[in-house]
Amino acid sequence: MTTVTSETAIRASGLTKSFGDVKAVVGVDIEVPRATVTAILGPNGAGKTTVVRMLTTLLKIDAGTAEVGGVNVAKDPNAARLKIGLTGQDTAVDELLTGRENLILIARLTRLSKQEAIRRADELLTRFDLHEAADRNAGTYSGGMRRRLDLAASMIADPEVLFLDEPTTGLDPRSRIDIWKKIEELVAGGTTVLLTTQYLDEADELADDIVVIDHGTVIARGTSDELKDRVGGQRLEFKVSGPEALDHAAEKLEAQNVEIVGRDEREHRITVALTEGATQVARLIDSLEFEGVKIEEVFVHRPTLDDVFLTLTGQHVATDEEESLS
Repeated sequence: MTTVTSETAIRASGLTKSFGDVKAVVGVDIEVPRATVTAILGPNGAGKTTVVRMLTTLLKIDAGTAEVGGVNVAKDPNAARLKIGLTGQDTAVDELLTGRENLILIARLTRLSKQEAIRRADELLTRFDLHEAADRNAGTYSGGMRRRLDLAASMIADPEVLFLDEPTTGLDPRSRIDIWKKIEELVAGGTTVLLTTQYLDEADELADDIVVIDHGTVIARGTSDELKDRVGGQRLEFKVSGPEALDHAAEKLEAQNVEIVGRDEREHRITVALTEGATQVARLIDSLEFEGVKIEEVFVHRPTLDDVFLTLTGQHVATDEEESLS
């Protein structure tokens, strides 16, 4: 067994999990340095949550090894749990209790004394900007407030490693940014975070390192910039007037041997690889307009994580609206 060094908070090798004939996770390797954020990025069903559930002792590991905070998860799950905080996809707060009562309950369940539980609850209510609402029922909280309360509850025992499984799904942009700030504060204080997300901007904003998973397998890893460099080159994006114009544009661009690297049917956008600079931009605009394609907007940009994701997995990450319909 490889021993986790003092600089490594999470190390997993060959993680594998099947449910019947379905292979959910196949040979996943992860290494997370202390006091950093690693994001696991992937589409629905990629295996992100299964990886987290194995690392947090909630699922038995079929094959491979995992260590958290220097503890082998499979061999000593009780010791591993003392190192871990977990915020799952669904907010785990009792809406009939106040914010304060929720935190005191969790603190007492972790065997803190009544006095210590009250002190810890007050400390976390202040830290997560919930003190003014502390004595209101959690059922009256906004989605962002409930998420902050859930995050505070996961920090009751001051864990070395915090697992966040899609922590901002369904939140409005302002609430998401509030959660991001709290995560950054935790990491600055020495907490290690493993984050699963479908939001590319979230991974771009928070992660020191990104692991891309698809169909239960790691297909890429690196910093945001390293992953963008893998795609290479600039991108030229057209927004056209409608679905017929999109089909027409795609047909004409393909006829010119231009590489189409993205297509958004809903937004009527098509993205191509830009290989010849400004002269190519002008030529493509002229050719599409000559063919009667109504162009509404034109963008030139460096590859984004969305481009990376599309290149690697063949699909876009779901938006909030798409997620609510899935």
